[in-house]
Amino acid sequence: MRRNAKSSTTRRVRVALSTAVAVCAATAVLPTAASARPVGHRTTGVERISVAPDGTQGDAHSAGASIMPDGHRIVFSSSATNLTPEGTTGDDRAYVRDQRTGQTRRIGPYSPLDPPVISGNGEYVAYPVQWVNNVRIRQYQVSTGYTASANCSSHSCDQPSSSADGSSLAFVVLFRQPSSGQRIEVHDGDGTKKTVADFAHTHESRPSLSGDGRYVAYQDGGAGDVFVWDRVGGTTTGPVEGPSTAAALVQLSDDGSKVVYVSGSDTYVHDVPSGTVHLVPNARGVAIDPTGHHLLYAPLGTSGAGLKLRDLRTGTDQIVSNQPATAGTDAVSAGGRDVVFQSTADDLVPGDTNGKSDVFVRRFP
Repeated sequence: MRRNAKSSTTRRVRVALSTAVAVCAATAVLPTAASARPVGHRTTGVERISVAPDGTQGDAHSAGASIMPDGHRIVFSSSATNLTPEGTTGDDRAYVRDQRTGQTRRIGPYSPLDPPVISGNGEYVAYPVQWVNNVRIRQYQVSTGYTASANCSSHSCDQPSSSADGSSLAFVVLFRQPSSGQRIEVHDGDGTKKTVADFAHTHESRPSLSGDGRYVAYQDGGAGDVFVWDRVGGTTTGPVEGPSTAAALVQLSDDGSKVVYVSGSDTYVHDVPSGTVHLVPNARGVAIDPTGHHLLYAPLGTSGAGLKLRDLRTGTDQIVSNQPATAGTDAVSAGGRDVVFQSTADDLVPGDTNGKSDVFVRRFP
């Protein structure tokens, strides 16, 4: 599942075009920024990716990255004007970075309300934009530049999450009349849709769709409960954290077997098939890798690393950033090999003098 980090408007988006792509209007071919990186080159350590074509640093802030499961492509947002040859006006724009070639391309002409997210196959990028009085989710096909909007009628669409191949899309439809509320829906490429849950409030629901589109994890933000819906059986399980504990959803693993949630000062990884729970104390869970084996988290109550990556099978940790840093869901590639994050720290890589938030990738052997 792909989903966005928390912000004032929506969650981090990972949306894919499905059959709607065939009827969408084409945009111009996306511009490409050259790079000296050899094709297929991979190094370990930290690299700043919000950089200009010649490798110099971006001239404004960059944030909100999402990575493919195989680490091939990364998407992020930035107000920098020098990341591609054509430049921008300085408003936030969405970019896709090809880690094999070092090429960076701008995605679409609109300013994202939240950072963009990328589909599991790296073919589609999406993010929410202001559309008159509502919010719309713009979806882009990387290879062709085709674009479409998520179908939420005359309402606002929020907090989307897509299946791995983009054939199914879960998102929240927000209502204003006759009273404020929301509905979580799953839409398929053949035009069918199903309702997962209805709430008479607008607290974040954070739907998180499994890779095969079968399971949807979500939260009742008003009650502080986390649930898992099985579209095949039409059944809902939960609250997974128990009846007397408040929790906030972080993410569902791509295979639908692990649900990560935060309760109090601790993070829990709930195994759906067995019902067992893995506790990570004094930690704020941020993301889980697609396999469900690696948890990205921020330690609490310590002066140590800003972000760590834990192997849930062995209990061992690796430092992602030893400086203050943030990340969102979909920040970890499969097997925990790559982690994307943003930081204002100026000593993660040499020559960081712009005083801005930059996007980095940490590669592990």
